[in-house]
Amino acid sequence: MTTGLGAVFRPQLPPERLREIARLADETGLEELWLWEDCFREGGISTAAAALAWTERVSVGVGLLPVPLRNVAVTAMEVASLHQMFPGRAIVGVGHGVQDWMGQVGARVESPVTLLREHLLALRALLRGERLTTDGRYVRLDDVALDWPPAHPAPPVLAGVTGPRSLRLAGEAADGTILTASTPPEGVRRARQLIDEGRESAGRTEPHKIVVYLLAATGPGAAARLRAELAAEGVASVPDLGVAGDAGAVAKAVQRLADAGADTVILQPTGDEPDPEAFVRFAAEEVRPLVP
Repeated sequence: MTTGLGAVFRPQLPPERLREIARLADETGLEELWLWEDCFREGGISTAAAALAWTERVSVGVGLLPVPLRNVAVTAMEVASLHQMFPGRAIVGVGHGVQDWMGQVGARVESPVTLLREHLLALRALLRGERLTTDGRYVRLDDVALDWPPAHPAPPVLAGVTGPRSLRLAGEAADGTILTASTPPEGVRRARQLIDEGRESAGRTEPHKIVVYLLAATGPGAAARLRAELAAEGVASVPDLGVAGDAGAVAKAVQRLADAGADTVILQPTGDEPDPEAFVRFAAEEVRPLVP
């Protein structure tokens, strides 16, 4: 099975840069371009819709939408609209959100795991075209159904999570999982085990896609930029985390994650990447041919 490959448009870049980079991803044959809804930078659905409209074939991922900020019916409406307009090209993940940011906007909840569970179950049901009434701790819907649900089969909903309870929940209630760039190969193996525990508890047997971000740097000063970013994230001492070097080195790092259980690896440039367009071209034209 071929390992999927993509790249991130980091929200540290101004939104007006997205058009050029999205078109470049499309033209060079990159499979996936991922966007982040980071507070307080760029909206995930708005940027995804624009990127999809500007392109013809590249898949656009949103990893992730923080559920404390979003009523599940609104999330379902927006995701369904993307899939009606751009069938099969949108990939959407949801997650807890950064708790400090959620607190800043008055959206922090007492039990993020409970909220995520309720949101995932309701969102997936609405996207399947079901009419839903539910009275949960956080998610309450009264006879709600989408007028324009996506065509069958319903699009997958991924969960961006890290902790053991949330990884089990992803296996139980999501269709796939997004893992951060702070996840080394051994972490991917552990995540897959926890996800499978959740799948087994829920009696789920369908495939569960794992998407992993890989912090990558290339070109002049790559090693120094990578070290600085890992240090800033407080994970500089974690082995096999991130990669700096040419296409061969990056492809080997991608393969290590694939061998550990990743289905798709998304190359994440450092925050100070000097040439984001060249990074996308590097991923598509130099790394992709080396990844089986």
